Amino acid sequence: MEEEVLQDKEKKGCSGCTSRCGKLDVFDWLDDLPDSINSTDVIEVQFKNTRKGYFRNSNGLKLAKGDVIAVEASPGHDIGTVTLTGELVLLQMKKNNISASTFEFKRVYRKAKPADIEKWEEAKNLEHETMLESRRLAERLNLHMKIGDVEYQGDRTKAIFYYIADERVDFRELIKVLAERFRVRIEMRQIGARQEAGRIGGIGPCGRELCCSTWMTNFVSVTTNAARYQEISLNPQKLAGQCGKLKCCLNYELDAYLDAQADFPRITTVLETEEGPYYHFKTDIFRRVMWYSTEKDFPAGVVEVPVDRVKEVIVNNRRGKKVDKLVKEDFSKLAAAEPSYQNVIGQESLTRFDENKKKKRRPNNQKGKSKRRFKPKPRKDGGKDKK
Repeated sequence: MEEEVLQDKEKKGCSGCTSRCGKLDVFDWLDDLPDSINSTDVIEVQFKNTRKGYFRNSNGLKLAKGDVIAVEASPGHDIGTVTLTGELVLLQMKKNNISASTFEFKRVYRKAKPADIEKWEEAKNLEHETMLESRRLAERLNLHMKIGDVEYQGDRTKAIFYYIADERVDFRELIKVLAERFRVRIEMRQIGARQEAGRIGGIGPCGRELCCSTWMTNFVSVTTNAARYQEISLNPQKLAGQCGKLKCCLNYELDAYLDAQADFPRITTVLETEEGPYYHFKTDIFRRVMWYSTEKDFPAGVVEVPVDRVKEVIVNNRRGKKVDKLVKEDFSKLAAAEPSYQNVIGQESLTRFDENKKKKRRPNNQKGKSKRRFKPKPRKDGGKDKK
């Protein structure tokens, strides 16, 4: 009974990790199919943070998603949570470029016992203090590195230290000191600035939690060309994320911009007209409009030209002809008549709830009327009544 209570507690969530553990969850859409179809004995197991592994259920245990199990490790055993079973495991391995024929699967020992879970919890409680102590030891050895996280193995015989460093670090002396201090086997793993931001978490400039700490599982290289294609200002302070690298979200809409401007002419092309040469100034990709200036170094006499008209002018220039005007009259009239803002979502005025400050009128009833008082004029006869 105690074992079932502990396993139900682990199914609800990992007590030693944050909510970011769920960012690698996979929906098992084959869960309601018969067991004969899910014939593979390979399962997917998740450990602390984003570390996952694939193991073979050689003992034929009845495992389901959320079960806490003990698996083979080097050395000893490790404790993890089952995240996926059945045919989808093979698809996940294919997605991660892992060949089932050449991969050496480690075994699943058993479902975790209460003693295993208790020892596992004790190991996780030591991780934060171990990280702080390892940072102090690295500082004493004058190593230019930052230890960002520590992960103990389920049986407390091994510890993985995750660190970041700009240069190559000789941490052989550090490993000796750590092994003597904590009495465990030490493994050092270098991670990048993006991986560290994903482990620590935070709030991005958009106001939402960082993508790397919520749902991103792999990191694609981001270059400044992504900002150039999207006509974004090359401001390093605005393009950099919490990790100090270029924002991953610069790649989100890059393909849409590349498809939209696939047939756009080169911005280095100079348009020759009877009025003089015109140089590219800026581009509105989705409106398919380009702006050209009469001066090359600064904007002067900027003209709005559609992409089709630019292509037409370029074709005439290649034939040795100069057009009379860069923009046709019908397009200039259409551009001038087009409003700069359209209320497409039916949004009302922001001041619609403001109270109208009007002067209150007095009621017309007799009680509310103000009585005008007149001073009596002095009488000429001194105020005496005539008899």
